[in-house]
Amino acid sequence: MHTQRTPDPDRLQAFVGQVLNDLGGAYSASLVKLGDRLGLYRSLRDQGPATSTELAERTGCAERYLREWLAQQAASGYLAWDPDSGRFELPPEQAMVFANEDSPVYLIGGFENAATTFENEPKVADAFRSGGGVAWGEQAQCMFCAVARFFRPGYEHHLVQQWLPALDGVVEKLERGARVADVGCGHGHSTLIMARAFPNSRFVGYDFHADSIEAARRHAREHGLGEDRVRFEVASAKDFEGGPFDLVTCFDALHDMGDPAGAAAHINTRLAPDGTWMIVEPRAGDDLGDNLNPVGRLFYAASTMICLPTSLAQETGAALGAQAGQRRLSGVIAEGGFGSIRRAAETPFNMVLEARR
Repeated sequence: MHTQRTPDPDRLQAFVGQVLNDLGGAYSASLVKLGDRLGLYRSLRDQGPATSTELAERTGCAERYLREWLAQQAASGYLAWDPDSGRFELPPEQAMVFANEDSPVYLIGGFENAATTFENEPKVADAFRSGGGVAWGEQAQCMFCAVARFFRPGYEHHLVQQWLPALDGVVEKLERGARVADVGCGHGHSTLIMARAFPNSRFVGYDFHADSIEAARRHAREHGLGEDRVRFEVASAKDFEGGPFDLVTCFDALHDMGDPAGAAAHINTRLAPDGTWMIVEPRAGDDLGDNLNPVGRLFYAASTMICLPTSLAQETGAALGAQAGQRRLSGVIAEGGFGSIRRAAETPFNMVLEARR
């Protein structure tokens, strides 16, 4: 029989403090969403510090609600409060996270995605018991937009500037004119970023989720990119057509696939003889101990609630998870017939693998 040790009072107090901090963060997710939805952060950024009454006049929101919201945001350290004037300020560092969509650390999408996991929880609880999955299209309906919004800043600030130049000879091909397939493109942000940067190349984005493809097509029209430059098609990673492609990309998608090895094999058949496959995945070490950190904590949570259910709802159900690590990913890629696999670049959140025959 297992004998539990007596709780240490100091450890208990420290742990309760940790959990209270976590609860504060969890409760804050909906309030951050409100601040974004109602334009509260943008008002504080553009028009400067305000009392609750002044912010009400600016935004048309009820003062009493704003008074409570502002107090919670100040208690969270998201806003600064001046006790002399009674005004609340959005400091420039916090503005980069909450109000500047072009910032590399804009994280509103992360809060939105966190909120979707609560909606997913009953479905995932059933999957825990059955061992089955929850199909991508059956998950929280705002999740697809939240995922796209969360990943877009990283793509905007790293894809053209760092990731593509880290690949052997790829930028030169794109500048001359290449054929590119973006597999698992979601709302198409990654596809459109590349298309804007390389006007001589042609791009096609594939995703198995029809609503995401419709959103991608809408985004392409908003950017003035016609089908002569970029188009989007509903197809899975194992059955998309076209090619031969000089470059195939997968952004934060391989670990979500039910049969990633099968996807790798199909991608291999669609590549040109000297083509390159770029795989962008969440950054992770190969061993659990390497990932017991704040980034790993975030990705393991998303993996449990979103990535594993998505994979397990598909054929094979490999369930790599969002923290699969380079060793396991490389094994899957090698199964598809790729002999050269290397880590070409990385950020605190992502690693970029280059695969060639």
